[in-house]
Amino acid sequence: MTTTAQTRLPGGRYGLVQAARMEWIKLRSLRSTWWTLAVTAAGTVGIGLGVGLNSRNASADVTNNALAGVVPGLLLAGALGVLTMTSEYSSGTIRVTLAAIPRRPLVLAAKAAVFGGVTLVVGEAASFLAFLAMAATLRHGIAAPTLGQPGVLRAVVLSGAAFCVIGLLGLGLGAIIRHSAAAVGVLVAGVYVAAMVIGIAAHGVAAYMPLLILENSLSTTKPVTCGGGAPCPHFLSAWAGLGVLGLYAAIALAVGGWLLAQRDA
Repeated sequence: MTTTAQTRLPGGRYGLVQAARMEWIKLRSLRSTWWTLAVTAAGTVGIGLGVGLNSRNASADVTNNALAGVVPGLLLAGALGVLTMTSEYSSGTIRVTLAAIPRRPLVLAAKAAVFGGVTLVVGEAASFLAFLAMAATLRHGIAAPTLGQPGVLRAVVLSGAAFCVIGLLGLGLGAIIRHSAAAVGVLVAGVYVAAMVIGIAAHGVAAYMPLLILENSLSTTKPVTCGGGAPCPHFLSAWAGLGVLGLYAAIALAVGGWLLAQRDA
């Protein structure tokens, strides 16, 4: 009883800080969360290390290549975002959460704040470590890029931020769909499959696909060229690309919050 009283605002209502504290306790108590984040970061850094050891083209965008590990990492971050929401439905603990915090959109806002903060920190750490691993292991006479060169720091920072944004997109989809497998399927289709299909069918729209935004807007330090005579889409600038990804996540969270308030647990 004492703990309950201390976590409430005057008048017996929960605020965002109190709700976020509860979500942090849930998140940190799950070993699977930290193992998934550790595997995500390790895979991202490992690919950066492999790029450094195997790069032979001095004219290539080695920063972009080193950050290629972010691509599979997005799937894990997004799936973890889905599970952060849907696991409460599958276990039935969502009823306890909503009983404690009747303002349902506040529940999703607290989850987004906590999960978004954690994935942002992990994503930035993984992105910087992947870059440093590549720079430390470059061979074959290729000069290592530095964070002070044009576009390099921006590419590393925004690639790390993509973990957070796609993770929040997954969280929103989890709130909308409420079923883990179905929500992860929609996430994979939207982030990965749609990029390949639309990239072939409609070049003008391809620039707005999440995967292509990451590969050709956020992580690049040199102009993107398309070989083989194929037409090359006009890709978004880095900050515009991040804005589009943020818009996708915001829409998913807004719809998820609205549905959370309308539907029964």
